[in-house]
Amino acid sequence: MDEKEKMLKGQIYDPANEELVKLRVKAHKLCLKYNNTVEEETEQRQEILKELGIKLGSNIYLQGPIYFDYGCFIEIGDNSYANFNLTILDTCPVKIGNNVFIGTGVSIVTPLHPLRYQERNIFLSDKGYYTDNEYGKPITIEDNCWIASNVTICGGVTIGEGSVIGAGSVVVKSIPKNSFAAGNPCHVIREITEKDSIYK
Repeated sequence: MDEKEKMLKGQIYDPANEELVKLRVKAHKLCLKYNNTVEEETEQRQEILKELGIKLGSNIYLQGPIYFDYGCFIEIGDNSYANFNLTILDTCPVKIGNNVFIGTGVSIVTPLHPLRYQERNIFLSDKGYYTDNEYGKPITIEDNCWIASNVTICGGVTIGEGSVIGAGSVVVKSIPKNSFAAGNPCHVIREITEKDSIYK
C-alpha cells in the first residue's frame, strides 16, 4: 500500500511523500489561479475546478478565494454554493451533497494529528527527509444542509440531511438530519420543523 492509499484509508502516512507533495503543490497553484479570476470568468473557473480533479455536480458556484489541499479527493453535488474563503483539507475524502450552502470562512478539515508531542513532532525519516506522523478521517455533508459563516468541521464528522450549523461552530461529532446545531463544541439545539418556515 502506498502513502496516498494509506492517507485515504485514514492510516498513519508520510505527508512528505513525493507523490503527495506534487499533488499538493499542483492543487495550491490551481487554487491561486482560481483566486485570481473574477466571477464573470465562469468557464475558466469551471476548467480550473476540473483540473483540480474535484468530482463536480451541475450548477456549482464557489465564490472564491478557495483553499484546497489536494482537490482531487473532494466531491460536490448539484446546486451547491460556497461563499468567500472556503478551506478544504482533503487528506481523506470530503463529500458535499446536493443543495448545500456554505457561508464565509468555513473550514472542512479531515487531517488529525497525535495528541502526544512525542508522536507529533517532525523527525528525520529513514529516507533522509523531514516528515511527521499524520492521519485523517473523512467528512460528509449530506443534501440540503446550510453551514453558516466561520464553521469548522473536523475529521470523522457526518452532517445529516437538511441540517443547519450555526455560525462560528466547531463540529467534532456527527449531527443527525433535520437538526439545528451550534456551539463549540457543536451540539444539537433542536429539530428543524415546519414551524421554522420564514412564511410563518
